[in-house]
Amino acid sequence: MNDDRPAARIGDALSERGETLAVAESCTGGLLGSTITGVAGSSDYFLGGVISYTERTKRQLLAVSRESLESHGAVSEPVASAMARHIRDETGADWGVSTTGYAGPSGGDADAPVGTVYIGIAYAGGDGRGPYATVEHHRFEGDRTTVKERIVEQALRSALAEIESVT
Repeated sequence: MNDDRPAARIGDALSERGETLAVAESCTGGLLGSTITGVAGSSDYFLGGVISYTERTKRQLLAVSRESLESHGAVSEPVASAMARHIRDETGADWGVSTTGYAGPSGGDADAPVGTVYIGIAYAGGDGRGPYATVEHHRFEGDRTTVKERIVEQALRSALAEIESVT
């Protein structure tokens, strides 16, 4: 494929390796999954996703513990990690990617203002390292639409870098 968009490059990498991907989204509200499925042939490697926009759905659909939500908040590293790991495991995907954050215009606080996001990436293993999850923390400026677009762009770039790092 001659497409250099991160979503297309992820598709190429996963297809070459025979691996799959699933997503668990909160603040991006389906935009990440939509961007991935915007690539022709994505059904070969994209298993699907869950939009868990509330704490309740994070608990019910992604097995995020009440303790984690109460101790760290829905927009946190532990929650992003739990979301990515659970979607990976429940779908049987090789890779799970999650987004949780404050897209605005409201939400957030002094410690985690609007634009704050955590992106989780979980890998099932198979490269000798075994399963693992990693989380990135970012902060983006802009209106709600811009912040969501930037989160998706970053999630795709981060997932691609992680996929390419595994041999």
